[in-house]
Amino acid sequence: MPTLIAESSSDIRDVATDQTSHAGKGTYGEILKSSALVGGSQVLNIVIGMVRTKAMAVLLGPSGFGLFGLYSSVATLAQTVSGLGVNSSGVRQIAAAVSSQDDGTIRRTVLVLRRISLLLGLLGAALMVSFSRQISMITFATVNHAAEVSWLAVVVFLTLVSASQMALIQGFRRILDLAKIQVLGALFGTLSSIPLVYYFRERGVVPSLICVAAMTIASSWWYSRRLNFQPTASSPMLPTHFWIEAGALLKLGMAFMASSLITLGVAYAVRVMVLHRVGMEATGLYQSAWTLGGLYVGFILQAMGADFYPRLTASAHHDPTCNRLVNEQAQVGLLLAGPGVVATLTLAPLVIALFYSAKFGPAVVLLRWICLGTMLQVISWPMGFVIVAKAKRALFFGCELAWGIVSMLLAWGLVQYFGLQGAGIAYFGSYVFHALMLYAIVSRLSGFRWSKENQTSGILSLALVAITFCGFLFLPLFYAAGLGIFATLLHSAYSVRKLTSLVSPEQIPTPIRRALMALGLLSRTHIRTTEAS
Repeated sequence: MPTLIAESSSDIRDVATDQTSHAGKGTYGEILKSSALVGGSQVLNIVIGMVRTKAMAVLLGPSGFGLFGLYSSVATLAQTVSGLGVNSSGVRQIAAAVSSQDDGTIRRTVLVLRRISLLLGLLGAALMVSFSRQISMITFATVNHAAEVSWLAVVVFLTLVSASQMALIQGFRRILDLAKIQVLGALFGTLSSIPLVYYFRERGVVPSLICVAAMTIASSWWYSRRLNFQPTASSPMLPTHFWIEAGALLKLGMAFMASSLITLGVAYAVRVMVLHRVGMEATGLYQSAWTLGGLYVGFILQAMGADFYPRLTASAHHDPTCNRLVNEQAQVGLLLAGPGVVATLTLAPLVIALFYSAKFGPAVVLLRWICLGTMLQVISWPMGFVIVAKAKRALFFGCELAWGIVSMLLAWGLVQYFGLQGAGIAYFGSYVFHALMLYAIVSRLSGFRWSKENQTSGILSLALVAITFCGFLFLPLFYAAGLGIFATLLHSAYSVRKLTSLVSPEQIPTPIRRALMALGLLSRTHIRTTEAS
């Protein structure tokens, strides 16, 4: 792998050249390679997170786990507001600067991102302390949690600074380093947070969140420090340069911030709604189902998005290339996510018991509804990046605002009528709306259409998910489980065969290639045909 040190102009140009060298070519190999790197780290993160979640659930119980979820939501919401979306816009700005191969632009963008993130982190922490009583009152209907909310200011500061460091690495498409940061941060965060909850129970929740944030910033600093972009005599950082770059980051960042604020605000509001209407234990059940529902799909999307976003940004002004990238990304996403969603639907009781405990059994039905919504996320997710890559700020904000309004209206009515299960139904309904809305908008924006391959894969995936879900509604448990297992195996076989046809055999690791051949999912004829071509 090329060195991360980019102290000279030639180093920077090499990075830019590498980033644009594959323009115009099929990118399935790149998608799978980056997905394997980040996805591999996410598998480790899932295992590590499983240990941390299991420990939290056993030590705290549903009520304490609900408290953990509320503190996490407060901290994440504060990070979103105070961060102004700069870290997300920073990925785009750095990717665009690198593709321009202009040394001065790259240096200025990196330096401004670092300085702005530091200032926003300090501001966010100060606001968190200043409004701790109000936040406690809104969330818990009492000021008794104001002290704990004040300490969350440390989490806000550390997370914003570490996010800027990871944005820098992602903008340069240093995917392996990004994967290492995620694993190391999760591992050391877990090792340091569990003892705190073990000894202090609910009083250790906030300190455990601080430990996770501290480990993340330490690991992100270790890798980002190798990228040294100090101004030089040939490219000094003048005040005008600073404000120009800062303005570009903040304008797009505000759109990101508004979008994230809506998304997180809806999640926070639903938790508070469940807390006030159903109770703290129900809040813990919702938190557990929501976490598990997005676990597998979330790692798939993060694995692909780490490289997809910078690549799409470089092609944002060429609609045919942009649409091809979205179709390729969506196809891989469906093939990777489909079997996992069907398996989660089938094994939901086992998954709940494995990650949490028997006390969380009522979350099974809720988890299945959330799985339906996450499957639709896979479909809509790549389309949304078209709006982001083209920097259509007002349109981007409008889409997220419309989704937020629909989500809140659905949750308000369905939780009132169905109780806790209504929150899951609302989650699914909101993503039905989201997928339809984005397809209509992106079709007009770039002329996007689903490829025939995606239509086939999408129909198969959605059909198997729907059949499995309905099986648990209308069939006896034994028959529903058997149907779900069959659907999982069928989808897995289809996905493996389809994925192996998209890449050349030499791009598949040798142990995996041999295993696929032994299972009959990859034939020697296919290998010889691909090599000959």
